[in-house]
Amino acid sequence: QVQLVESGGGSVQAGGSLRLSCAASGRTDNSYYMAWFRQAPGKEREGVAVVDHDDTTTVADSVKGRFAISKDTANNTLYLQMNSLKPEDTAMYYCAADSIDWGLTPQYNYWGQGTQVTVSS
Repeated sequence: QVQLVESGGGSVQAGGSLRLSCAASGRTDNSYYMAWFRQAPGKEREGVAVVDHDDTTTVADSVKGRFAISKDTANNTLYLQMNSLKPEDTAMYYCAADSIDWGLTPQYNYWGQGTQVTVSS
C-alpha cells in the first residue's frame, strides 16, 4: 500500500505561483511513476504532469512552460511548481502513484485526497 498526502493548495490571483507537495509513505520505491492530475467541477480528471523512475518528465500541453514536476527521492516527496497561474487552472489537484507507466491517463492505483487550487482573475 502507498499513502499520498497533498498540500500547498490555496487561493491566488492570476499570474501568481503556488507549489504543491505530495508526501508519499508506505510501500514506495524509486521504481514508481508519480503524477499530478486535476479535476474541475463538471469536468473529467486531467493529467497535468508525470515523472518516472529515471526522472524523465512529461507535462500536459495545457500547462507546458508554466508548470514543472519534480521529486525528492530521499524524502519521498513529489512537487508541482505552478507559475503564471490562470483562472482555468482552478481545480482540485491530486497526486497519484503506480508501478505501471500510465502516463497522463488517470489509471493509477494510488491517489491522494487532493488539494484545492483557486485562481481568481
